[in-house]
Amino acid sequence: MTARPEALPFDPDQAGRVLDRVGRQWDDEIVPQLIEYVRLPAKSPAFEPEWARAGHIERAIELARRFVAAQPVRGMTLEVIRLEGRTPVLFFDIPATGGKVGGRSVVLYGHLDKQPEMTGWREDGGPWQPVLENGRLYGRGSADDGYAVFATLAAVLALDREGVARPRVVGLIETCEESGSYDLPAYLDLLAPRMGDVALVVALDSGAGNYQQLWVTTSLRGLVNGTMTVRMLTEGVHSGDAGGVVPSTFRIARQLLDRIDDSMTGMTRSPVFAAEIPEERLAQARQAADILGEGIWQRFPWQSCGGAHEFALPTSKDPVELILNRTWRASLAVIGADGLPPTHAAGNVLRPYTALKLSLRIPPTVDGTVAAAEVKRLVCENTPYQAHVTFDADNASTGWNAPTFAPWLTVALDAASMHYFGRPAAYMGEGGTIPFMGMLGAKFPSAQMLVTGVLGPKSNAHGPNEFLHIDYAKKVTAATAMVMAAA
Repeated sequence: MTARPEALPFDPDQAGRVLDRVGRQWDDEIVPQLIEYVRLPAKSPAFEPEWARAGHIERAIELARRFVAAQPVRGMTLEVIRLEGRTPVLFFDIPATGGKVGGRSVVLYGHLDKQPEMTGWREDGGPWQPVLENGRLYGRGSADDGYAVFATLAAVLALDREGVARPRVVGLIETCEESGSYDLPAYLDLLAPRMGDVALVVALDSGAGNYQQLWVTTSLRGLVNGTMTVRMLTEGVHSGDAGGVVPSTFRIARQLLDRIDDSMTGMTRSPVFAAEIPEERLAQARQAADILGEGIWQRFPWQSCGGAHEFALPTSKDPVELILNRTWRASLAVIGADGLPPTHAAGNVLRPYTALKLSLRIPPTVDGTVAAAEVKRLVCENTPYQAHVTFDADNASTGWNAPTFAPWLTVALDAASMHYFGRPAAYMGEGGTIPFMGMLGAKFPSAQMLVTGVLGPKSNAHGPNEFLHIDYAKKVTAATAMVMAAA
């Protein structure tokens, strides 16, 4: 529905001033802080096992701590919490104001760890080199999701300076999200009793279908990551000698992958990887498809096939099907390999093994542990030529499906989107994984969940040219403030 002005938690003039205040803080403080943050190669522990010795995660959390500590927010407590052998978290607690004192709390989530380097883009840019260009800040972690802690404090401060009552705000900023948040349950066990009666969880770590309205994430897929290794020999041998006698481990790997998904269609084969799509999510997919149309697939950097207007094609041109494919259906990708020399150094050798790093996205309601066991069963049982095959799962995360939105939250979201964008909020699932949402949902089953973010078209999270759309981030920050005030 389209919210009427009286649905706003404060008057339209105040809403406009909140955006002005947020915008100035973004320009004067947040963008410079994010430029420094981008320079930190604070890779998540899965990609930097020696993260403690490297010190980059520590520098990232200290940068955020200094920013939070410098904000003139009355009554705030702030601490960096460390459990033995685990990545640290930043935890802050801000008392409620006005008529919200004594009420329920809002938990604001973000993370500071990053995905690893990636090649490509252009010669003068890279993941750790901030580039400010055309209203965008390029660099790893700028949008995923280093901005969250800065935006959170800007939203709180803008409300307080306008004298708008707001609930107690609790911030939890972790440094293990890109590794599946495996350190987070221990911190939740420790900190959940200190978070109070949680009314709303806000995670600013998701996507946006466009930059013209507020996007609300309704579901997140789960993820199974692991390495499949196929071995046939103890050492490499001359391919002319053994070819045709010893099966190629790469050919065996191809056969095993085809047990997981159909190489012609990309559709997974096992019913374990499938889930019934709720009718509400189907309706939201149709709504999002009406808004985005062919933009669903045209936003990706397709490779030209040689002709002036000929490009590689998506799995379908039906926008509804594409939305469902990336949100409620499983998909497999091979994201790394060992045992294969680079092409310039490849000799005529039948290699002893092939190891492939698999990334299987699974529907929101499929159990990650069950899916990981199914992958192992598919590739390790009855192997071709009795090949020695192993599958070692690094991560098995269950997805998340949002609880039904309370009327107050729907009204607040539409009001915020209408005020700052002139359009109502849009709702769509996302294909990524935020294990934190399921964890906190289990801790606080009566809380509402708002997942939103700034990862819009071409923002390319995890890529070499990840960017933050600054004007959009300002409006998302102001919209978050409005929703917090309504909680």
